Amino acid sequence: MSGPLFTGSITAMITPFADGAVDEAAFRKFIDWQIAEGSDALVPVGTTGESPTLTHAEHKAVVEICVDQVAGRVPVIAGTGSNSTAEAIDFARHAQEAGADAALVVTPYYNKPSQEGLYQHYKAIHDAGDLPILIYNIPGRSVVDMTVETMARLAELPRIVGVKDATADILRPWKTRDAIGPDFALISGEDATIVPFLAMGGHGCISVTSNVAPRLCSSLHKAWQAGRMSEVTEINDRLMPLHEALFIEPSPQPAKYALSLMGHLQNELRLPLVPVAAETEQRVRTAMVHAGLIN
Repeated sequence: MSGPLFTGSITAMITPFADGAVDEAAFRKFIDWQIAEGSDALVPVGTTGESPTLTHAEHKAVVEICVDQVAGRVPVIAGTGSNSTAEAIDFARHAQEAGADAALVVTPYYNKPSQEGLYQHYKAIHDAGDLPILIYNIPGRSVVDMTVETMARLAELPRIVGVKDATADILRPWKTRDAIGPDFALISGEDATIVPFLAMGGHGCISVTSNVAPRLCSSLHKAWQAGRMSEVTEINDRLMPLHEALFIEPSPQPAKYALSLMGHLQNELRLPLVPVAAETEQRVRTAMVHAGLIN
């Protein structure tokens, strides 16, 4: 490998619903808009895509729709994680058959495996298919934190190509790069800390905010890559209130409200997620005005 496989602004895609079902037409239009606005890659059926409340058939259909609509224009990194290794293998094999470019695999949640258990989980998924794999390390949701040492062991496998790091530990990307080397993709999962993450050697962000502001998020990464630091600061200042507002309530509740204001989808979620409260609506609107997204 020469350089990381994935860089830049990568959208953790929402899944639109209408009358309780996946809204395929809205999803296809949303994919086209994301690509037109400059997103570097798309991630269907991650946490932001409400994967916990999709049936397995819906999960697979959303991946297939995304791959079909993208039609090779940008990489598709399919969410294929589970706290059952066999289930994660099934999702990863399906994503490969559907034509996805990589798999995003979350650390197993709730059953809290040891570091050896984490290693064996990812090795089993790796050995069962041919897709490049991004490890998704998010201790706040899964209650396990993969150590840098375990990640370095996994990085010795040829198709473990990077990490989506949602630890919010700004030293972690430096420690990971120091342990594994410069070709391992260091992708942030925390919108609000993206600039310090990049400064510590990061390569990109799998972003919730880029659902709502894809062009701004893409422009920030392009400015960073070109060394235009004053532009990075200016864009980051425009985005920061939005980064905060989109996480006042559980994601993607605020993001779906924001996208409904922009006409991209209905503000519909699946229980246990619910539409945001009125005060959150106001915070989201104010942040969108600040970012220049609405009047």
